[in-house]
Amino acid sequence: MRDSGSPAGRFSRTVDLYGASGFEAIRSARVVVAGLGGVGAHAALALARSGVGTLVLCDFDKVTVSSLNRSPLFEPGDVGRSKAEALAERLGRACPDTRCEAREVFLDEATVPGVLEPAPQVVIDAIDALGPKVGLLAACVRRGLPVVSSMGASARRDPGALRDGEVGETSECPLARLVRRRLRKLGIERGVTCVWSVEPAAPPLPPDRGEETLRRGRVRRRQPSGICLPGIFGYRAAALALERLVRPGAVRAQDASAGSKGRRGAGIG
Repeated sequence: MRDSGSPAGRFSRTVDLYGASGFEAIRSARVVVAGLGGVGAHAALALARSGVGTLVLCDFDKVTVSSLNRSPLFEPGDVGRSKAEALAERLGRACPDTRCEAREVFLDEATVPGVLEPAPQVVIDAIDALGPKVGLLAACVRRGLPVVSSMGASARRDPGALRDGEVGETSECPLARLVRRRLRKLGIERGVTCVWSVEPAAPPLPPDRGEETLRRGRVRRRQPSGICLPGIFGYRAAALALERLVRPGAVRAQDASAGSKGRRGAGIG
């Protein structure tokens, strides 16, 4: 029986999966996760469980009652706390080998540079606000940083409708369409790996006036959401990010699959 109490025991199966050199790349990596709602929290958990050395957890929002239905770690007692601080604390207990940096910050032109310095090996974008999302993606592309971006995960129920690929390949997703347009205006058409769904989204609902939210820009309508699809989006984004760490040229799930076959053929695993 392998020792589950030591780092060697906890990560033995991960080393089996990615190989010793691949796991070393994971352990030495610095990864930014921006947006810690349903998608981002699941992605952060997957990265920490996989042994990523340092996670930079970014979100300006607080934990709300309605966010408990789709977060893997937040508890009722966390309501009102900073999402970044609460998630860093939970991950610190569950995954003591990962260093978590909590950044309670609204991402804009002034704050993004500080989040991206020192340079991370990968960025996961799980922001749902269009302006900050596009600003972060543009900054990553301009700095040559690999970035995996989640498009709209709310209001969807079909796990088989997920796709991944370059931002220019996205389809059927209203958020992805807006992101493409904004990036194109900035002269960016490639360099952003996306996870999106081709399932039509359910209609949004009126804003929830009884819940305190971040008041910047327009008041957003309430989006129906559960835990399953945001979780799948988050884990798919994390899988792509991990593949970028161990195979820097990987862009999509098919690349990861091809890499796995290559490792098996070489007797690694």
